[in-house]
Amino acid sequence: MTIEDLTEAPPEEEGRGARGRNEWAYDMLHEAIREGTIEPGQRIMEVDVSAWLRVSRTPVREAMRRLQAEGLLEHAAGGGLSVAIYDLRAIAEFYATRESLEGTAAALAARHADTTEMGILRAILEGMRTLGDDPRAQARENEAFHEHIYRAAHNRFLLKSLRALLNFVPLLGRTTYHDPGRSGSAIEEHAEIVAAIVARDPARAEEAARAHIRHAYESRVRVVTQDVREAAQRRSARRPPIGLAERRPKAGPSE
Repeated sequence: MTIEDLTEAPPEEEGRGARGRNEWAYDMLHEAIREGTIEPGQRIMEVDVSAWLRVSRTPVREAMRRLQAEGLLEHAAGGGLSVAIYDLRAIAEFYATRESLEGTAAALAARHADTTEMGILRAILEGMRTLGDDPRAQARENEAFHEHIYRAAHNRFLLKSLRALLNFVPLLGRTTYHDPGRSGSAIEEHAEIVAAIVARDPARAEEAARAHIRHAYESRVRVVTQDVREAAQRRSARRPPIGLAERRPKAGPSE
């Protein structure tokens, strides 16, 4: 996918100052990366983004600088920037951090969630049971489920930390719900978290949330490994047959 493949961006509102245009360009790029519309490893050029957003290159340049500082963009080998790609070590670090924060959020939710928040968690859980093995739909509802746990924790600093961490999820590749059987196991893990929150048992809620993230990490490794294997097979399929180089005509004297 290239920038040209993206649907036309909504028109910028009139009357924005320079700061407003910078923020708008940042928000549009950030959302495209977060939603996976611009994929990990994809090269991004100022001129292409400028044409897509229909703004000058100045706000685009500032937006890309911010995203680079946040770790979402990195220097591309051929010039410009590209969406960052995480290796297995970075993925392990991500999930170790997430396990700690998610455990804390679940424990706090067990202490502070009100009846309405508990009802919302139950409703999302029941909705996920009807989705089957649709990875995209499950991933979307999974995000809503965890967001409601963060809110039920009633800790603004924890909420901000988790949201900042989850900005990096699109850089990890395909959702863990592509791992066979993950949909069913994740639902049961969610059910245990909800049961612990409803029972007002912080220790149980924390352990359930931590176990859930550990299992998600295991699924992530399997999905990434499969993607790497398939990419290697595609590269191998594009290589010329063995011995083809030897059958090529030899260069003449003028070459």
